[in-house]
Amino acid sequence: MNRYLRYSVPLIVFGIIAVFLYKGLGMNPREIPSPLIGKSIPEFSLPSVESAQTMINDQNLKGKIYLLNVWATWCVSCRAEHDTLVHLARSGKVEIVGLNWKDERVKAQAWLQQLGDPYTVNIFDQKGRTAIDLGVYGAPETFLVDGDGIIHYKHAGPLTLGVFNDTLLPMINDLKAKGS
Repeated sequence: MNRYLRYSVPLIVFGIIAVFLYKGLGMNPREIPSPLIGKSIPEFSLPSVESAQTMINDQNLKGKIYLLNVWATWCVSCRAEHDTLVHLARSGKVEIVGLNWKDERVKAQAWLQQLGDPYTVNIFDQKGRTAIDLGVYGAPETFLVDGDGIIHYKHAGPLTLGVFNDTLLPMINDLKAKGS
């Protein structure tokens, strides 16, 4: 009996590890679950990128459906998605709120002036506290937020027109139809 037990324990452990590895291979690394889906956007009060004297808080953003895009000038992927954000802003399909994360104000202002400003509001999160409250792993990340301030979706990585048209736009249209 001990002989069977001695060989069966490593076999069971190997089987458990194999099941977890098999499940991990089937997962999409871009889909990072957020515990904030279905919950309110965290409270914050931060200055805008444009002016240290202009404060923006979570209550200012209520009443409209918007994408909250976390970006920074030091982020290479943010540069890659910026043209997409400018295109989306010009389309008028959804408002985009920027959360400039752990950046320098002068660099962020120069970036927007040089590349175009797709954001209706641009929040300056120099210390990164609000991004931490949002569970941001790295820039860029984009959240879909409804008029009540509830987060409906999180996209990690550069936002593309394909992701917007296939995933976000149907959700936005659904929220608009519900009057969110």
